[in-house]
Amino acid sequence: MSYNYLPLDKNPTSFQQVKNLLAFNQLVSITFDAHHCITACRDYLDKKLSESDELFYGINTGFGYLQNVKIDTAQLQELQINLIKSHACGLGEEIPEEIVKLMIMLKIKSLSYGNSGVQTDTVKRLMEMYNNDVLPVIYTQGSLGASGDLAPLSHLSLALIGLGEVYHEGKKMQAADALQKFNWQPISLQSKEGLALINGTQFMSAYGMHCLMQCDRLLQWANIIAAISFDAFDCTIEPLHEKIHSIRNHKGQVDTAAALRKLLTGSQIAAQQKEQVQDPYSFRCVPQVHGATKDTFDYVLSIFIKEINSVTDNPNIFPEDDLILSGGNFHGQPLALALDFLAIAMSELANISERRTYQLISGQHKLPMFLVKQPGLHSGFMIPQYTAAGIVSENKQLCTPASVDSISSSNNQEDHVSMGANAATKCKRVVDNVEKVLAIELLTAVQALEFRRPLQSSPAIEAVVIAFRKEISFNEADRILHDDMLKAIAFIKKDAPE
Repeated sequence: MSYNYLPLDKNPTSFQQVKNLLAFNQLVSITFDAHHCITACRDYLDKKLSESDELFYGINTGFGYLQNVKIDTAQLQELQINLIKSHACGLGEEIPEEIVKLMIMLKIKSLSYGNSGVQTDTVKRLMEMYNNDVLPVIYTQGSLGASGDLAPLSHLSLALIGLGEVYHEGKKMQAADALQKFNWQPISLQSKEGLALINGTQFMSAYGMHCLMQCDRLLQWANIIAAISFDAFDCTIEPLHEKIHSIRNHKGQVDTAAALRKLLTGSQIAAQQKEQVQDPYSFRCVPQVHGATKDTFDYVLSIFIKEINSVTDNPNIFPEDDLILSGGNFHGQPLALALDFLAIAMSELANISERRTYQLISGQHKLPMFLVKQPGLHSGFMIPQYTAAGIVSENKQLCTPASVDSISSSNNQEDHVSMGANAATKCKRVVDNVEKVLAIELLTAVQALEFRRPLQSSPAIEAVVIAFRKEISFNEADRILHDDMLKAIAFIKKDAPE
């Protein structure tokens, strides 16, 4: 384990810091400044409640439609515990470990601003859970993406009070047993704390950040794989000319064309005379399509970076202004729209990739049908394209926006919700599918490139092909391609070469 750590406080947390957190197995810690902000806010809230009979939502009242029910001071701790227990209603699949870790980190980050009224002990326990690999069992279903990610965050919070289940060192156990192992006492939640823990967008945000990290890698691989397909299909490189893109000037398009030109520099195949004047759109329009997805990625990333550097629980406490304000920062609308947009944009990477795969096996440009030496006796690469087509079709179905939906809850008190949690989980499914389709194109394109020998592609492309061939050999005759496809997926799970 690395003893480097990610400091959490009011200072902005960057995309690179989030990537490093997981890549280098870093620890997390609040700073001295964050500790001061948290303590000052809690002291202010305690003083406010002791000196006033004023009603503050969720602090000394019931929740949702029960907002007008006053809770006796002696019952405030019980109120917070009841809140977490009653809201832990998740169902569905367990969410992946990396996303659980991001949820915990993002919850600590949000609480570190000192606008939530929690105890430092509560935040420290979240840090201890993260740093000691005590990860709550959380489920994909249960959040409407408003009022916060109530059900998922309740399952996260159960472990603080010694309830629910956790994973530790890869084994599922009762949270109470994990606490006993580390000699941790359950947290005695004070007023407002349960609400601060389960109000927030950390489920949506964690899924979004996880997807964005995966998309960042896949965008780079998509360009590399498209460049391999370019030479495998013996395409003309004229559509990559910088003059074409300078007169349209979308950043993603310009950058993608430049990336492909760089990848193809020094290619004997690209330099040879072509018989065709133009190539199909799936090759000719790679800069326009991949570039539009990259521009969308940049936009969505900006939304999520703003979100993870925000306070998203309710109500919000401003000790310096003597204000406790009830609002709706937990509403996931910005994230829901962005997640839907990201899913749509990433699905297009798979869409155009599958079309390139289709062209490569079609017997055009002096390539054999289905990229096998004896088509008919051997089916070659016929069926991987079927698989890619089926996955692309599934993505089209998944890309129906979740954010256009809403449903009323809590006796119509919470009458418009974002459905951002559904947008988040289906976005991950789309991105996982994109990875599979790109891997199938890579498998197909490297096979096709062998039929251009003895001509060589560029040094950059040949380096990728050599590395790929160490994992998967040339397909001389029919074999179980499922195994090759899995190896191809594993290959692009690694960072793309610079």
